[in-house]
Amino acid sequence: MIQHPAPVNLVISSGEPAGIGPEVSVAAALSFLGEQPDAHVTLVGDPQVLQLPHIADAIAHRLTIDAVKLAAPSISGQLNPVNARYVLDMLDIAIDGCLEGRFDAMVTAPLQKSVINDAKLGADAIFTGHTEYLAKRCGVKHVVMMLCADLPQGFLGLNKAATLRVALVTIHLPLRAVASAITQELILETIQIVNQDLRHYFAIENPAIRIAGLNPHAGEGGYLGSEEIEIIAPAIEMARGMGIDVKGPYPGDTMFDAHSLGHVDAFIAMYHDQGLAPFKFVSFGDGVNVTLGLPIIRTSVDHGTALDIAGKGSADPGSMLEALRLAYQMAVNRKGLQP
Repeated sequence: MIQHPAPVNLVISSGEPAGIGPEVSVAAALSFLGEQPDAHVTLVGDPQVLQLPHIADAIAHRLTIDAVKLAAPSISGQLNPVNARYVLDMLDIAIDGCLEGRFDAMVTAPLQKSVINDAKLGADAIFTGHTEYLAKRCGVKHVVMMLCADLPQGFLGLNKAATLRVALVTIHLPLRAVASAITQELILETIQIVNQDLRHYFAIENPAIRIAGLNPHAGEGGYLGSEEIEIIAPAIEMARGMGIDVKGPYPGDTMFDAHSLGHVDAFIAMYHDQGLAPFKFVSFGDGVNVTLGLPIIRTSVDHGTALDIAGKGSADPGSMLEALRLAYQMAVNRKGLQP
């Protein structure tokens, strides 16, 4: 792993207090700090919820708690809309710290969208998730959700270890709204963002990208839909004209073949389940969610709040640990690009 002489400062928003976010945040932070002697982690949350254990002196000076007080006591597994503002306050602290340069990257534990909407915090629109909230707070019109997972040699017959990266053109939309939301401009911008951030944050000099069609069999030459011919293929050609190595549109059911993992740096799917169903089938619990197109670095876990196991000590911090590792590496790569 690349090392950088300057400390890398990460911040963790510990998520829904009634879920597993606080416990996986603490466990992953301690493991990560044991791995990376040049890293510093700030945990954002209520100390009563975080429940830090005794910490070794070698780590303690590199771990900070940014205390945010709950509105009401939290009970594991029981959502309380009164504490919804607390979750957004933690996010705002992490976002502002990254925008101001105090943190190099932020990592988010899972939140519960339903309880934030139940709280009716005065927002005009429905709260649809971290990704959209980050875009609004950072003043960015278009961001891209991408999930990443490292697959070991031998998995799916791989000759060597590989990384699966899946990005989405549309994110949290009802399926009936996807076709009308897809435009040449949206697809082209998605390709450009994926290409740019793979270069800047993942140190991939010339990313190879595959993109899916919308319809079965990628439209079957127009017999099963015209979006591939009228919208997707023209956007791909425009991107190729800009020097981007992107190919498609591929049928969604055959694009993700194991043999391509060695030479495809990212797959782009048209909608949420088209991309994330195959991704989570092979990587659930070890994947990392990355928001591309932001002026800051943000990674997250690939799972939800798991209310049914919260507070029982059985939550696996693996995805949070991977999110910290990736945020660290992205920050190091970005620092390496600075003069």
